Amino acid sequence: MFSRLLFFVALLLIPGVLRAEDTPVQKAGFAKKLTIYLAHGPANACGAGCDRWIAIEGEIDREAAQRIRTFLFANKDRQLPIYLHSPGGNVEQSYGIARFLRAHKAIARVGRTIVPACSTGTQIDAACLKIKAAKGEVEAELTTRNAMCVSACAYLFLGATSREVAPDSVLAVHNSKLMFVVHGHPPAQAVADFRRREMVSADRDRNVFLAAMGISHELSDLIKSVKFEDLHVLTRPELYRFGIDTRPLPETLWAVEKETRPYVRKIVQQKRADGSAFRMMEWRLFCESKDRGRLMFVREFEEGAAGKSTVVMMAGATRTVAFGRSARFGKYEVWSEAVTSDIVKAMLAAPHLQIGESPLAADAKLYAKSDTKSDTKPGLATFDIGTTGLEQGWTQLLASCPAATAGPKPASPLPAAASPSVSAVPAASPSP
Repeated sequence: MFSRLLFFVALLLIPGVLRAEDTPVQKAGFAKKLTIYLAHGPANACGAGCDRWIAIEGEIDREAAQRIRTFLFANKDRQLPIYLHSPGGNVEQSYGIARFLRAHKAIARVGRTIVPACSTGTQIDAACLKIKAAKGEVEAELTTRNAMCVSACAYLFLGATSREVAPDSVLAVHNSKLMFVVHGHPPAQAVADFRRREMVSADRDRNVFLAAMGISHELSDLIKSVKFEDLHVLTRPELYRFGIDTRPLPETLWAVEKETRPYVRKIVQQKRADGSAFRMMEWRLFCESKDRGRLMFVREFEEGAAGKSTVVMMAGATRTVAFGRSARFGKYEVWSEAVTSDIVKAMLAAPHLQIGESPLAADAKLYAKSDTKSDTKPGLATFDIGTTGLEQGWTQLLASCPAATAGPKPASPLPAAASPSVSAVPAASPSP
């Protein structure tokens, strides 16, 4: 009997594999194996001065690690950012890839790479995968909107030495599932004991891995608490507290949203002083005519502070947009202000925009003149946001904008969701 049990355990050890995802909802819209390719996009597609990146997408299969190593060894530019979009898969393969990325001091971000040459509505059919598998660079576009790196992909992501999760993308985790094949009819208790020992070993391996990646042990505790059938989308405070993305002001690039009335949008999450919470902010720039735009600023409502301050945006030293009183819509407070073509041009030319806030009573004196230098405004709490993508986005808006100045069109006061609900399972990636 004892020898029979040993034989049974040996059989289990051979085909056993640990997975961190296996749900159809997550897999929809993804290729069945991990794909890696070099992408080339428009100027500043992946940030200021960046137009080339490495795309890694699809399910993490059993041969993924070797395929990634082979590709990256052949790639001479080690500083290209890697954009991940994956539903997860094989955990051991993710660990292997992560350690390889760590050794190469990789830069990793969560983002979707879209290849226009592929058929409309899909990025994973045979013809498209053939385009991506070809040698050389693939012409592509990049977006962080609705991008996801979940389950075992999160382990892969942690291997990078520089990690960025944009405010409109998802990094999610859950506990793993042990999959193995049983031959014959072993006792149920023997199967249960084997499963328990393997899961204990998996927990130990995960703890060792996370520690090697410099990640707080709190993440391992959280992962163990999330059932395999569920997903936990990591909140911004968790990303910061666990040491995954420690930027105090994570932001998206400016990007065109092709709604009924198009606009260029940017989302920022601002860290509170202790890092225990982040406040969502969003800017929308609409084109009302060739010589006038409308700038909307939206942020999460803060009890006791709404309506008691004026928000100001400064483009360089001589162009200022001072927003008046705000209006509240649900959990958001909203400002809206018309901007002239001169101000828009100043925004496009500036490497960054300075955002400030001051008590309402002082605003009339501080901002009566638009040529006052920003550093002369006392008591103004400021921070900077980037302008990458704004010029390209505004150029697209102008193509469909009226030539003559028209009366202001009402802009929707309600912001789009800036980040996924922490209780929601990320939806399948929509086709471009």
